[in-house]
Amino acid sequence: MRSFRGADCDTDHYLVIAKVRERLAVSKQAAQRFDRQRFNLRKLNEPEVREQYQIEITNRFAALENLDDDEDVNRNWENIKENIQTSVKESLGLDEFKQNKPWFDDECLGFLDQRKWAKIQWIQDPSQSSVDNLNNVRHEVSRHFRNKKKAYLRAKIMEIETNNKIQNVRDLYRGISDFKKGYQPRCNIAKDEKGDLVADSHGIVARWRKYFSQLFNVHGVKDVEQAEIHTAEPLVPEPSASEVELAIDKLKSHKSPGIDQILAELIKAGGRTIYL
Repeated sequence: MRSFRGADCDTDHYLVIAKVRERLAVSKQAAQRFDRQRFNLRKLNEPEVREQYQIEITNRFAALENLDDDEDVNRNWENIKENIQTSVKESLGLDEFKQNKPWFDDECLGFLDQRKWAKIQWIQDPSQSSVDNLNNVRHEVSRHFRNKKKAYLRAKIMEIETNNKIQNVRDLYRGISDFKKGYQPRCNIAKDEKGDLVADSHGIVARWRKYFSQLFNVHGVKDVEQAEIHTAEPLVPEPSASEVELAIDKLKSHKSPGIDQILAELIKAGGRTIYL
């Protein structure tokens, strides 16, 4: 056990940490969440950005016109997917993850540094002047944080009012939800076979491994004989460009993508270049 002075919590106490033999393991699903690319789809509402995205798509898809039709279809799809993702990065960019305190910026970090140095001076020289200086800095930092938070809340309220006036229902309810929910920390727990809670990370991973092993490794199931199916229906012809365009227009927005991480909004905003 040892005291640790690296964390600045603005208190007279110091954190006490202990060396643990094994670190907490991060589950595979949690790791994949960070690897996923979240594109800033809100920029598609801007005509200039939407036009730039279509230009990027057109230029990159022009290089795919010389692809051999006899080539592996999976490889062709990988090339198309890579071109779409590259075009989105160039024109839209990635969406930033939400912070717990969006109003906390570089200026706030500067005030934290001032408070940290004032506290260091007080530790090195515990005189009355150092105490007064530390108290003044603390009051100034607290006042600055309150003003920052109030300004952020006022801006969010104005944004909600604007979305209400222009009938932007999706962003309106999203803003209201942020005010209602606030910050909710994650709690990684699971239940074992007896119904008892498991909070240990290794125990949770072992429990999920056993659960899926019992779920998918089913024994005693008879092999289903594959029978040849004959049908009198004629072969369905290849869809025309107008049918593909109609199917793309009917895609629902704001839905989770598939394994390729290509959202419906990206296909619909790409124009005729994607399906022709």
